[in-house]
Amino acid sequence: MKLIHLSDLHLGKRVNDFSMVEDQKFILGQILAVIEKEQPDAVVIAGDVYDKSVPSAEAVELLDWFLCGLSQTGVQTFISSGNHDSPERLSFGGRLMTHAGIHLSPVYDGSISPISLHDEFGAVNFYLLPFLKPVQVRRFFPEETVESYTDGCRVAIRHMNLDTAQRNVLLSHQFVTGAQRCESEDISVGGSDNVDASVFGDFDYVALGHIHSPQNITGHIRYCGTPLKYSFSEANHQKSVTVVTVGEKGELLIETCPLKPMRDMIKVKGFFEEITDKVFYEKLDTESYVQITLLDEQDIPNAFGKLATIYPNLMQMRYENKRTMDNANVFSEGEGLNMAPEVLFSQFYETMNNQPMTKEQSEYMTDMIEKIWEDKK
Repeated sequence: MKLIHLSDLHLGKRVNDFSMVEDQKFILGQILAVIEKEQPDAVVIAGDVYDKSVPSAEAVELLDWFLCGLSQTGVQTFISSGNHDSPERLSFGGRLMTHAGIHLSPVYDGSISPISLHDEFGAVNFYLLPFLKPVQVRRFFPEETVESYTDGCRVAIRHMNLDTAQRNVLLSHQFVTGAQRCESEDISVGGSDNVDASVFGDFDYVALGHIHSPQNITGHIRYCGTPLKYSFSEANHQKSVTVVTVGEKGELLIETCPLKPMRDMIKVKGFFEEITDKVFYEKLDTESYVQITLLDEQDIPNAFGKLATIYPNLMQMRYENKRTMDNANVFSEGEGLNMAPEVLFSQFYETMNNQPMTKEQSEYMTDMIEKIWEDKK
């Protein structure tokens, strides 16, 4: 049985205040083309379908478009909710959608029943486990010891009453210990959300979501990663669709189909004069989303605006030089509270730039402060 494994669509997401909806529709269209080519028996989407628990109208419209496309292929689709999703909102209309081959995980109530598909080797049972916190599991199993995320998943899985003689596939949206994180993911303090991989040992394939970089935890436990790059920490990732073939019991083949985004995400580093030189930027895809790191010691006036004329999708600009590497605190706690704003800002500027403001800068600052204070009166 062939499966397409997706997760972390984050529909409606904004990155550095850029809407990703156009890019998301483009990549979802590419995924539909992969599905047409691969002819899978099922598509599994392991959580974080939306980027927010209350999604925008355009995000809802985009999911509606994608689900319609999936149903038209005739493939069976299984979707579980992630930590960014509202389980109640995502599961709305789920019983009606089942007739169109779209199976949505309901709000967790302590009981998860499998949905079975069949091939020449028998049944493959799909279990849709939404993102779980320990408190959600304790509510239904007060007699159990559920103190950690690992406990919560272990108890929830134990009460699924798996038939381990059959082939079982789990959709789960958790952080499994050992996975490599990215900047665009939610991180719990001290790794309190870690789940030990051993709790998934009885499944033939575990389709994970939550981590944005594609990676195997073990031979049968895998994060497929996001279909798009959502932070510059992912700039070097090759995004893909994971294609899984579940053969006879114990046989598993995992492959990938690369995805090409409408706009890539790239990092550019150098001196202002260098990266604004035509010979330099003509070698780059300037339509990509760009993070530029300037190495100049002196601030370039209106650098962002000037760079944006060359790199229209400039998302971030920063300096990397002697002054930015100085992590000294500007003021000790409480210091500066009674200073005039002009003095406070002047000292801050000098500390950050290792030089005082020029007369022109000081006059401009004073004029701006007076205008701001005047507007508040």
